Amino acid sequence: MDSIPRAASEATAEANPLRRLTLDQLRRRTSMKWRTYPDDVLPLWVAEMDVPLAGPVARAVTDAVALGDTGYPAGTAYAEALAEFAAKRWRWDGLAVERTALVPDVMLGVVEMLKLTTGPGDAVVVNCPVYPPFYQFIGSAGRTVVEAPLGPDHRIDPDALERAFRTAAAGGRRAAFLLCSPHNPTGTLHTAAELAAVAGLAARYGVRVVADEIHAPVVADGTTFVPYLSVPGAADGLSLMSASKGWNLAGLKAALAVAGPAAAADLARLPEEVGHGPSHLGVLAHTAALRDAGDWLDALLAGLDENRRLLADLLAAELPAVRYAPAEATYLAWLDCRDLGLGDDPAAVFLARGRVALSPGTDFGTGGAGHARLNLATSPEVLTEAVRRMAAAVA
Repeated sequence: MDSIPRAASEATAEANPLRRLTLDQLRRRTSMKWRTYPDDVLPLWVAEMDVPLAGPVARAVTDAVALGDTGYPAGTAYAEALAEFAAKRWRWDGLAVERTALVPDVMLGVVEMLKLTTGPGDAVVVNCPVYPPFYQFIGSAGRTVVEAPLGPDHRIDPDALERAFRTAAAGGRRAAFLLCSPHNPTGTLHTAAELAAVAGLAARYGVRVVADEIHAPVVADGTTFVPYLSVPGAADGLSLMSASKGWNLAGLKAALAVAGPAAAADLARLPEEVGHGPSHLGVLAHTAALRDAGDWLDALLAGLDENRRLLADLLAAELPAVRYAPAEATYLAWLDCRDLGLGDDPAAVFLARGRVALSPGTDFGTGGAGHARLNLATSPEVLTEAVRRMAAAVA
């Protein structure tokens, strides 16, 4: 791996955060991505990006540390910054600061929203294949998963969703739909029409929608994220939002729960102690990201667009049996490896023979067998080397 060169010229590197760090620099990190596997493995699995912190974010954190400003979070600056970001980026003026609440992170926020809208033993619908912690957190909360598989185009299948809603709400039970938007692992960016159809079905069956919108800032050029709460019929929905994925802030914990107008009373029942969980430094970092690091995000999004095209070209040349369509959102690539004949878990083969770590598709529920998820938020050089190794592993 020492043969991988410095990513690019200094000018290009400055414009693209994905080209800023060498592999040697990245291997000095102590986070999950870089400590789970030995140094001879290229880690393209967990959702961490190979980028430095955006300047405004780094300054917000270091200034707070210099002041000893490391107490408990307070105020509404994060919510105000998110409302400003939503109005500018998504043309949505409906994010009301008074209908928000600080939560420790998106998944813990999801659990709290499910507690507000369902009871123990109730059903929660998910669109599989989907982010593995959905299954884990729903189960830990004492709820039951009901799957509504995506269609073959990786989009929401209205018929499958209606069947799942009917099952989940049978007998007048309370039920929820945990919507992943944009979708992880497929990168599908749901349209306004699709989300309005979801809201209509949810109203028909009395299902409450809780939207995980953590990847909302990460969209391809020429596309726009549609907040679930912005579509007709979604007034009783709840959303979880965060700057975590857009600016690589998983280690600086903070997120926001956002309620539609008809869900304000539900959010008001959130226990006060939930708001004690977010990190004050996290809140400062996320606020700075949303308010002051838009240029950095734009440079990242351009770099991700380049990497999506590069990955498609590399796979076509080196692994043509792998089916991949560049997605409109997230920095994740959903690879259909079934034609390689590697069984249900091709990621295990790529790791053992190629020393490339991907996320096993089987972890994502029904529809994941024979697939693998690749994190393309890395340098073009690392991405190129990873595909070369994967091809060699199955040669």
